[in-house]
Amino acid sequence: MLRHLSIRDVVLVERLDLEFEAGLGVLTGETGAGKSILLDALGLALGARADSALVRSGADKAEARAELEVPAGHAAYAILEEQGVEIEPGEPILLARTVKGDGGSRARACGTSIAARSLRDLGSALVEIHGQHDDRGLLDPKGHQRLLDAFGQIDTAPVGEAWTALRAAQRAHAEAKAEVEAAEADRDFLDHAVAELEQLSPREGEEAELADLRQRMKDAARIEDDLEGLDPLLSGAEGALSQMRQAARRLQRVAEIHPSLAEALAATDRAIIEADSAEEKIIEARRELVHDPAELDAAEERLFAIRGLARKHRVEPDGLVALLEEMRAKRDAIATGAERLAALEKAIGEAQAAYDEAAAKVRSERGEAAARLDARVAAELKPLKLDAARFATRVAEGVPGPSGVDEVSFTISTNPGSPFGPLSKIASGGELSRFILALKVALAEVGSAGTIIFDEIDRGVGGAVASAIGERLHRLANDAQVLVVTHSPQVAARAAHHYRIEKVTEGGVTRTHVRKLSAEERREEIARMLSGSDITDEARAQAAKLMEAA
Repeated sequence: MLRHLSIRDVVLVERLDLEFEAGLGVLTGETGAGKSILLDALGLALGARADSALVRSGADKAEARAELEVPAGHAAYAILEEQGVEIEPGEPILLARTVKGDGGSRARACGTSIAARSLRDLGSALVEIHGQHDDRGLLDPKGHQRLLDAFGQIDTAPVGEAWTALRAAQRAHAEAKAEVEAAEADRDFLDHAVAELEQLSPREGEEAELADLRQRMKDAARIEDDLEGLDPLLSGAEGALSQMRQAARRLQRVAEIHPSLAEALAATDRAIIEADSAEEKIIEARRELVHDPAELDAAEERLFAIRGLARKHRVEPDGLVALLEEMRAKRDAIATGAERLAALEKAIGEAQAAYDEAAAKVRSERGEAAARLDARVAAELKPLKLDAARFATRVAEGVPGPSGVDEVSFTISTNPGSPFGPLSKIASGGELSRFILALKVALAEVGSAGTIIFDEIDRGVGGAVASAIGERLHRLANDAQVLVVTHSPQVAARAAHHYRIEKVTEGGVTRTHVRKLSAEERREEIARMLSGSDITDEARAQAAKLMEAA
């Protein structure tokens, strides 16, 4: 429900703050007073196209803000959540739109900037504005199926579930078919690749093992070369170790004669011990060396084969094992592909049958609901001076989807013998508004928007028809907040809240003002609507009578 509307610098409105209440509210005023400006400002806040022409002369920008109260489970909260707007369920929703003189605009919801499209979606979910040029609400065929389903209390969940299962079966079949076709096209390549990989039979981690073995054997070969001829130098007849032992024997004979010779003997003995240890280490290292030229050649050959095959298939060497399994699976899929496809085709058939059954049930229910809706709308047409008009809910074959195979549209014929067509293309301005009212009354209990606005729904009618319009608007206001821009005293008399729009010129500047009327002011305004600018006592009496009857 619209609670507050704030307008700044929109055309003739410099500053305006309006409070609204539940029930039927009417906005009246002389022609040209600015009623359309008020609706334009509200439309701006609800996501209508931002036009720089709305900016008041002399101002930099125009702004409109709307505060709306909606129940906690309302669809608007889901839209806000999708846009990343944080708000507790049940909190008022604040929508705002600013448009600059250069045409730039900014949309906000609860203080957070959002896309203009998202603001429009929010506005559509919260407020219905029905006018001669409205392209949303009941004039948008996209919403007709949802309204019919809500009216008929039709449960489309089983259709949605069957559709999901059917689409999943179709996707599985398409993927399997693509795999089989791709494998079939690559049969020769797969056979060759699998044979090549199986012949090589790589192990995971083998490339690293071979690289390590190759390096160790290459190191061993270099060590052998460096140690070659070392034995004679150490322990040969003329080697250093043999000569140190001879020197030690000679020193032993004279070491007791001189202290320095004793120290020389001790140093020689230590050198002999270290040389013996060095020789043992060399012998031990030689035993540990692995250097088999044939084995090195074999390791290098296999290492190069593994790396070459990995490069060929553009994988890491350790990925060859997984690649072999993958290619075997693709090759095997060729043999089992026909069986898999047959099983998946059978699954599609079963899913299609389940979907068709669920869709047929929904179609039958929609047909019954359409007949009830048509009868209910027909009962509303005659009092609205649409005696010759006929209304029909068209349920036709459409594109299959999660809600069934039906395409639902509301159609009308305004004259006997005339073909049925869309609401917006067949009805004239006045007829269209009354058709929409008849539909809204028929669909009152399934409306989603808490606020419904009618712009001059009573144009071109009066007397009993205007009274019928007022009575239906009053009825509609029992289930939703209804605001009406009207020229009809019969409609205005039904209002619970009455606002007068006035245009005032002060100091050469023209401004539009809006004020809520008291009971006495309401009588005076309705009298003006009855008699024109010269209000007579008879008009006041008639206004009082209308208000009393309402």
